[in-house]
Amino acid sequence: MSFPYAETAPGAGQQPASVPAAGARITLAMLCFVYVLNFLDRQLISILAKPIQDSLHISDGQLGLLTGFYFALFYCLIAIPIGWLADRTNRVTVLSVGCAIWSAATAACGMAGSFAQLTAARMLVGVGEAGGVPPSYAIISDSFPRERRTTAMAIFNLGPPLGSALGVAFGASLAAAFDWRIPFYIIGAIGVMTALAVRLTVREPGRGERDGRMGPGFFATIARFFGNPLLLTASLASGAGNFITYGLLNFTVLFLMREKGMALGEVAIWYALVVGIGMGAGIYASGRLVDRFAARNKAAYATVPAISLLLALPFFLGFAWAPGWRLALLFLCVPMFMNSFFLSATVTFVQGEVPPETRVISGALLLLVMNLIGLGLGPTYVGMASDFFRPAYGAHALQMAYFTLAPMYLIGAALFLFLAGLIRRTENLHQGSPS
Repeated sequence: MSFPYAETAPGAGQQPASVPAAGARITLAMLCFVYVLNFLDRQLISILAKPIQDSLHISDGQLGLLTGFYFALFYCLIAIPIGWLADRTNRVTVLSVGCAIWSAATAACGMAGSFAQLTAARMLVGVGEAGGVPPSYAIISDSFPRERRTTAMAIFNLGPPLGSALGVAFGASLAAAFDWRIPFYIIGAIGVMTALAVRLTVREPGRGERDGRMGPGFFATIARFFGNPLLLTASLASGAGNFITYGLLNFTVLFLMREKGMALGEVAIWYALVVGIGMGAGIYASGRLVDRFAARNKAAYATVPAISLLLALPFFLGFAWAPGWRLALLFLCVPMFMNSFFLSATVTFVQGEVPPETRVISGALLLLVMNLIGLGLGPTYVGMASDFFRPAYGAHALQMAYFTLAPMYLIGAALFLFLAGLIRRTENLHQGSPS
């Protein structure tokens, strides 16, 4: 069930609920660019895994912890107090400060001379990025009417594919031409300048302007979030989806280079295209599909992601099996397109189920569950599984780790189908309740 709301009287001068706020498109474009940098910074270590491993002598297991659990621990837990702060202060300020912190920490990653130093810098990246996505979710929700939010969220969520693609193309090219440390310095500097631009150009929208509702306080929000079966199931299902996404993405470049014979220069062109076009098109298409079907059937927020995961599974297995990188990339196009269908759907669903005054903290709670499971455990599992299989499978240890990742597609689809059932039952209860 949804949170109970206290209705507020419509104020004079409020914009019509079906019209985006003034400057909404400029705000969305700026937030999307920040998200591109956010994800680019986050994925650089995975993209440059091979030269970093060669330089710092770290194992697949350590790489999994570095890109997974260690990062997610700070990223997810710090997001809760930051979300509380953003719900009570200026969300644009919180976002710009977070961007400055994670960008400076990204530059520090390039200075690391050991695994411990790289871990410390990586954790600081997580601290900064905790102030990035939840405030952005809330700003978008308060800038766009409900019937356009999933498409707006889908445009915002183009950040990960664009960030990954640019990271691969830009980072791999610079690393191949110079050194793996150079991309960290350049991208960190760009991020610091972007943080200043955010503070100067993005407008803080009125809270609840698009909905006219108010909600409970901090601890009540946490209790009601985890006590709401819809929100909890949506978070767990998205965690399973993220387990796949990060488990795959954080080792794909290393897998293509080590097991499929791809060179870093080839990665910078062909893998960048697969990520940018495949994932980007999938996220945008998912937003349009969900906006279309959810208007008639709210369960589409869950059924569309479930179907996408089931369709992606055989192609993921083909990617892991393929004997060469060209065929592997061909198979990979379908999972790249379909793996992230859940993202915009879940974010929009959760943002629509909570009061406007608690959207940042609710977004942070969603990310806490989604990323502790997905970002924290996905890469950590794949890296440790690769180390486990190495004695028996040698150069194909990472391939075996990917094969054991495949059942998570079925688990994720099952959780989303369960969520669809919960949504239908809740809708039927509401329709049967006396007005």
